[in-house]
Amino acid sequence: NIPFVSAIMQSVSGDTLAIELARNGGLSFIFGSQPIAEQAEMVRRVKKFKAGFVTSDSNLSPSATLRDVLKLREKTGYSTIGITHDGSSHGRLLGLVTSRDYRLGTTPEDTPVSEFMTPYDRLVVGHTGITLKEANNLIWEHKLSTLPIVNDDQTLEYLVFRKDYDSHKENPIELSNKQTKELLVGAGINTRDYKERVPALVEAGVDVVCIDSSDGYSEWQYDTLKWIRDNYGDKVLVGAGNIVDAEGFRYLAEAGADFIKVGIGGGSICITREQKGIGRGQATSIIEVAEARDAYYKETGVYIPICSDGGLVHDYHMTLALAMGADFLMLGRYFARFDESPTRKLKIGNNIVKEYWGEGSNRAQNWQRYDSGGSENLKFEEGVDSYVPYAGKLKDNLAVTLGKMKATMCSCGAITLEELQRKAKITLVSSTSIVEGGAHDVILKDGAKA
Repeated sequence: NIPFVSAIMQSVSGDTLAIELARNGGLSFIFGSQPIAEQAEMVRRVKKFKAGFVTSDSNLSPSATLRDVLKLREKTGYSTIGITHDGSSHGRLLGLVTSRDYRLGTTPEDTPVSEFMTPYDRLVVGHTGITLKEANNLIWEHKLSTLPIVNDDQTLEYLVFRKDYDSHKENPIELSNKQTKELLVGAGINTRDYKERVPALVEAGVDVVCIDSSDGYSEWQYDTLKWIRDNYGDKVLVGAGNIVDAEGFRYLAEAGADFIKVGIGGGSICITREQKGIGRGQATSIIEVAEARDAYYKETGVYIPICSDGGLVHDYHMTLALAMGADFLMLGRYFARFDESPTRKLKIGNNIVKEYWGEGSNRAQNWQRYDSGGSENLKFEEGVDSYVPYAGKLKDNLAVTLGKMKATMCSCGAITLEELQRKAKITLVSSTSIVEGGAHDVILKDGAKA
């Protein structure tokens, strides 16, 4: 319901961000650089999500210690920890630990969790089938901060938090199935284990998959698309890429791609151009591929959307990419800055940052996506390990970005993206003109942004 999808990256698209983005109208692609079972489980979490009911991803067993609690709290940022018999998200609930259950500097760090947790028999719990309204009533009636939801076997199903009460309102642009009310979610796949990965993702309920590669104009992608079409027909939506020209677009279009990603080497953490000399300016790529898309539509009657992936730094760049012909945008750095991304929030000097690394970096282990006949044969990186400024909640930032885009469209006299692409006039500007377009020849007050 908005032209944004999150990048297929370890440091961006986990299930938490997928849920929040879908609630705000966008789509996430769960990263594929992980074991098949773990990726499929992330998809299931998104599909099982019910507004206000949160699957606990901070859990320990009763044999853990306060030291483990503090490490987990630092890693996740969550102060409420479910204590289950096996330390899993859906184990038998034995108790809860919150920051009120221990005193830093007083409680020894080697104290077992079982000695200071709030045990199950002292908890107020809800049971499977309870409505959100009923859960919130219990929270207010008993003055709780957290309400665990369990089934008849005492298995932990969800947590409902008092702090989320105000956000439990229906979101009018939520991206969900109209019949089942399930949120929509995508997943990344590669060209090596797709015969095992795709069936697992389909079984988990994935709505769309996308072949994730820095170079999509290849026989491997053709073979992957053909296998999916032969085995699933049109029942599985699949994107392909990345490509940068008309020839690459037609190749993947004829192979059966439902959408095609455009961009090589333009991402903020991508060094493919620097390392391999492969890539192209993002604006040039979008304009050429958009023309190829339109020509293909006139020729065949089949419209294949294109996705601009990489090279978008400022909010206005997003509107420019759409005006140049992109149907939607894939964003990595933009979403990595938010609370909901899967990386740690850190304080570096006086700045709060979040970790952000590319799928071509050593940290991502060059996992399958950049395979060249065995990881031992790949001796260089195509991405970097970095930080991005922490920006807060996805919902708040997304509202600002969308507001800017709508204002730009209004200035162009357009109320739809199709109208924007028809009416917008793209002008080549100089570096001097860019400087002229910002604040200049004044002394900015403290805290003001140039």
